[in-house]
Amino acid sequence: MKKILILLLTTGLLACGGSKVVRESKKTIKGNWALNSVSSSAIGDIKVTLLDDANKDCFEGGMWQFISNNNTGTYTLSGTNCDATARYFVFTIDEIDESSGLYDFLLKPTNEKGKSETNVGFRLKLTSLTANTMQWQQTVYLDDKPIQINMNFSKI
Repeated sequence: MKKILILLLTTGLLACGGSKVVRESKKTIKGNWALNSVSSSAIGDIKVTLLDDANKDCFEGGMWQFISNNNTGTYTLSGTNCDATARYFVFTIDEIDESSGLYDFLLKPTNEKGKSETNVGFRLKLTSLTANTMQWQQTVYLDDKPIQINMNFSKI
């Protein structure tokens, strides 16, 4: 009976620990980041609202903080006519395929106490993550055609 209990506890801890890729990603993402640019695969200048919050111009130059030990963070917008109030979120890194190392970034806006008021979240591809740079990619639809939105960050 004791061996079964130890086996169950060990299996549970391993399952909750996540893969090595996810653990390393959380260590790398921890800290402060600047969102340098937002671009899209669409031709021409389009008006894009990101995270159901504000247009891309307000996000460019914004500051992001990731606290990986409790998967929370904040971001502030930048620019004229943009609300610079801190926004709160919870996040998770979800591995898609261990052999390829592909993973997604799941972000859910919350209030200051960590509670979601809309229960809406966003799945973004974490296409690049180094010690100093990070890129997210999101597929959205414009006139029933998919376009890619790229968000490029640098560590502060």
